[in-house]
Amino acid sequence: MIKTLVSPCSVYGFGSQKLKFDRSCKKVKPRAVRMELTITQPDDWHLHLRDNDLLQAVVPHSASTFKRAIVMPNLKPPVTTTAAAITYRESIMKALPSGTSFDPLMTLYLTDKTQPDEIKLARESGVVYAVKLYPAGATTNSQDGVTDLFGKCLPVLEEMVKQNMPLLVHGEVTDPSIDVFDREKIFIETVLQPLIQRLPQLKVVMEHITTMDAVNFVESCKEGSVGATVTPQHLLLNRNALFQGGLQPHNYCLPVLKREIHREAIVKAVTSGSKKFFLGTDSAPHERTRKETSCGCAGIYSAPVALSLYAKVFDEAGALDKLEAFTSFNGPDFYGLPRNSSKITLKKSPWKVPDVFSFSFGEIVPMFAGETLQWQPLN
Repeated sequence: MIKTLVSPCSVYGFGSQKLKFDRSCKKVKPRAVRMELTITQPDDWHLHLRDNDLLQAVVPHSASTFKRAIVMPNLKPPVTTTAAAITYRESIMKALPSGTSFDPLMTLYLTDKTQPDEIKLARESGVVYAVKLYPAGATTNSQDGVTDLFGKCLPVLEEMVKQNMPLLVHGEVTDPSIDVFDREKIFIETVLQPLIQRLPQLKVVMEHITTMDAVNFVESCKEGSVGATVTPQHLLLNRNALFQGGLQPHNYCLPVLKREIHREAIVKAVTSGSKKFFLGTDSAPHERTRKETSCGCAGIYSAPVALSLYAKVFDEAGALDKLEAFTSFNGPDFYGLPRNSSKITLKKSPWKVPDVFSFSFGEIVPMFAGETLQWQPLN
């Protein structure tokens, strides 16, 4: 629901220029207008919560906005078993602020040694909702990932089909001879397309898509079998953001930002109303000194600003009427889960993103730090 409060003799075109007149119909200087947007409370279908002090610090930001989240398993050591996933979930629940209803949906970290029986245990647990594929060496804490998907993991993938357990894919090849900006495209051609052809009943989420190639691939697949999560950074930033005004470590993530033509293709896809794309922040916190260093970590911390940024994208595209489906409907529909019954309201009122969040162990710099955003969730 979109609510606009206007003054007498005001005329508004949605997404167009505002014209104002006084009671004699003479044009007058526009006055401030309040706009509110109420939507079904969203879920985050790709979230990094980390553990220990970092978990304690960041989980309130996600819990204040999102009802549920698919929690990534790339800890040290990784969450490779159902028992470990249950233990990790208990840690998350203990770290939540009192009174919150946030529900972490757990995942398993796929390795060359994962067994089909573990998938059965995961399904029976009631807390594990997916399995994550990290090609070994592709991103943060992925050194224990898969080295040979078809040679070593096929029985597990076949069991996932039987259990209707989605595979969440970090879609990049890790061959050092492949240009970093081409790794998603090559992964689609050499891994993802053959995988879908071999196991057409396997539900697959291509995570944090970054290219026109990924958009085209997802759109070519059967609805309900292949979907994609989309981050705020890949909707709002292109690779120039890594270098403008000097090297920008807080805009560095994996998959890395791409050319403007790819960003535009992703925006067009998510604002089109397609059911195949849904919210997944890939919010990935690192302490400031681990980003601002000679060999900085990949990851953008977007949890505190994510919903505001998604609203910005849809507002600028003239597609606010499609925001709710992207944030709140497409994800649960793909996973076969009920949509949330709770609501959240965003108010169009300028606010400044904090420069940093300070904790006992250090600082975390959020996405769009120090910048002014127009939409703000009302908690």
